[in-house]
Formats: sequence, C-alpha cells, structure tokens
Amino acid sequence: MDVLWIVLGLAAAAVGGWPVTSGVLKLARAVEAARPGLDPFSDPAADQVRDPVGAAVHPLPPLPRRPPLPAGPVILRGGLVIGFLERLAVAAAVLADEPVAIAYVVAIKGLGRYAELKETPAAAERFIIGTLTSMLWAVGVAAAVRMALLQG
Repeated sequence: MDVLWIVLGLAAAAVGGWPVTSGVLKLARAVEAARPGLDPFSDPAADQVRDPVGAAVHPLPPLPRRPPLPAGPVILRGGLVIGFLERLAVAAAVLADEPVAIAYVVAIKGLGRYAELKETPAAAERFIIGTLTSMLWAVGVAAAVRMALLQG
C-alpha cells in the first residue's frame, strides 16, 4: 500500500504542479501588466541625483543601450518537460529523505539555462517564479504523502 501512495504522490507532484505553476506565471504577468509606469522623480534608480528639495543636482551619464529585446513573450524551450522532471526529482528527494538532492536539481537547472537567462531579464524573472512555484508544489505534495505514510 505504501508503494501505491508513493507512486500517486510522485504523479500528483509532477503533473499537478503544471497548472499551479502556469497559474502563478499568469498571475505574475497580470500584476506586471497592471502596474503603472514608474515616476522618474520617485524612482531611486532614476538617472539623476536630486537634492532634498527635489531639484536635479548632477545628471549622471546615460547608461549604455541594451540590444533590443525580441518581439513577443520570451519562451524558454523545453520548460514543460523540464518542469515535470524537476517536480518529480524534488518530490522523490523529499520522499527519500535526501533534501540535498534538491540543491542538485536547482544547480543543474540553473546551469542549463544560464546562457538564456543572462541575455533576457524577463525570461530570468519567469524562470525564478516558475521554479519556486514548481518546487514549492512538489515539496508540499511530497511532505503530505510522507506525513501520511509516517502516521499509517
């Protein structure tokens, strides 16, 4: 019976995390789209230094131009399959009482995507949100299964 719970828990962690992660990413995109533009006078990262009264003191030199971002949303290829495998590995690590294996999953995923994430800040933000959501889901499901197995 324990094997059945473990298999069902792994399946729930891997498959069930997809709609949860997708929903959180949509929510993050909606929040960002609804956010009004920043006021340059109240933005601490603005290109000017102001005195306490609010007058510009010394304009800083402009930052170098970044290359234009690609048109449309940035989609990291293979994310769906990687997400399933990531949640499966994280849940298995929790069920096997090997939490250090989660660090390996994070390291492998980060190193594998490093080049893409370095070039595109928007993709890096989505990567972080998706990874954290995915891992939290997998840990939550696996912890629930583990608790059920320990009590039974």
